[in-house]
Amino acid sequence: MAGHKILVIDDSKVIRMRVRDMLPEGDFQVLEAKDGAEGLNLIRQERPNLIMLDFLLPRVSGWEVYQELQNQHDLQSIPLVIMSGRKEEVTDKLTEPFEFFEFIEKPFEKHQLQEAIKGAISKSRLPRLRTEPSKPAHASVDNSELIELRQKVEAMETEIANLKRALTQLVNFVKQKL
Repeated sequence: MAGHKILVIDDSKVIRMRVRDMLPEGDFQVLEAKDGAEGLNLIRQERPNLIMLDFLLPRVSGWEVYQELQNQHDLQSIPLVIMSGRKEEVTDKLTEPFEFFEFIEKPFEKHQLQEAIKGAISKSRLPRLRTEPSKPAHASVDNSELIELRQKVEAMETEIANLKRALTQLVNFVKQKL
């Protein structure tokens, strides 16, 4: 059995496999999660020695996973590398310089990943002066705003589905006429 566990949380199987292939040789087991909810379950069950976390995830976002890690004293010291193809999504929630984790922008190369892992390990050893995660730079969202936003998202998803159906019907009509 491997001595250490590395958890890769990303909704893309390609990214999870790419990270696995880029990791240096060593005595560790690579665990994979396809969303934040699955990732949190594995964190609690397996207590990994390193977490590679995509910031944009289904079900439970990377931001929510990060907050959970920071709110749990026993999880704060796990080295963390946050991965994202959109750095602005991360900096909207967490201001630079990133104190407690390393950030790596997708796509990345093997040497960048290895440097990020080294940096995350160093940062995980720093004392935690705060018990709360960094607050977003913008004003906090209350529950009523969150409910309203979710309703808007659902309405937009319905509208998109309707537009897709209409487009399919239009394409089929055009094909018939040709």
